[in-house]
Amino acid sequence: MYMKPIKKQFARQLRKSQTDTEKVVWEILRNRKFCEYKFRRQHVLEGFVVDFFSHELRLVVEIDGWIHEKRKEYDKARDGILRAKRISVVRIKNEDVVGGLEGILRKLERIALTLSPSPIGRGKQSRKY
Repeated sequence: MYMKPIKKQFARQLRKSQTDTEKVVWEILRNRKFCEYKFRRQHVLEGFVVDFFSHELRLVVEIDGWIHEKRKEYDKARDGILRAKRISVVRIKNEDVVGGLEGILRKLERIALTLSPSPIGRGKQSRKY
């Protein structure tokens, strides 16, 4: 799929200017630390830049800060387009990352187990974080 240069450039810019909560989540997801799944950050997908994406799981993880309060309709439409492509979307609020990281990790583990593409992937419990 052709990726518009402007989207690619925008994704690079977002990677360089991550929010503090995105940095926290990225430290958990990067380098296959989370249940050995590969995640990309600020990844262009179906014409959108998503916070984190696992191709293996077909899972998008979005960290919602204050800006998302102003763009709820856009986010809803975007999520619908991604789900129509059989890509799951999980939205996590900034304050949940700060206040309940362990709960978020358990939630993501449950989701990963249900989305895992192979029987071998099910049951991966190697927490490196």
